[in-house]
Amino acid sequence: MFSALQPDAALAAHRFVRRSPRADDVVIDILYCGVCHSDLHQARNDWGGSMFPLIPGHEIIGKVTQVGRDVTSFRVGDMVGVGCMVDSCQQCESCQAGLEQYCLDGFTGTYNSKDRHDGQVTFGGYSEKIVVSEKFVLRIPEKLDPRSAAPLERTAGRQNRRGGTRRIGPYGAETSERNGGRGDAVYTLVW
Repeated sequence: MFSALQPDAALAAHRFVRRSPRADDVVIDILYCGVCHSDLHQARNDWGGSMFPLIPGHEIIGKVTQVGRDVTSFRVGDMVGVGCMVDSCQQCESCQAGLEQYCLDGFTGTYNSKDRHDGQVTFGGYSEKIVVSEKFVLRIPEKLDPRSAAPLERTAGRQNRRGGTRRIGPYGAETSERNGGRGDAVYTLVW
């Protein structure tokens, strides 16, 4: 995992333990995570309010490895994506209308947010796995190359010209080998 430990330092290796899945959660092994400008602003605390250590990343593609007992839409092995939200109250008028981004209690962000159930800080996709409420997981169609899908999970960001996904982290060197040695483009963030 890569984390911003403070706003003026390079991303660094950081170990943490994900929360245990709840009945409506999906556990996802992260295969790809895009880089969005908001990741950079949050890691630098440009907008204020960043909680450190901060593990950014909200353009996530991965495979389901576990589902909670109440999950009905996904199974182990499904290719899925996660965007900038991982939960909301699900009770207010906005949530009931499918407009969770306007949740009256505030949505739970993929990272740099407080989990509404236990108060823990959420950590994003520059990590090995993530635990997300089923409602905020998207199925990735079989015909869509997962390497190109991560930027589609965002509200901002860019896809590289070769159609791949921007990667970050200590696993960058493994990316090409992990993807069958195809020499996929690997990007490294340096501040």
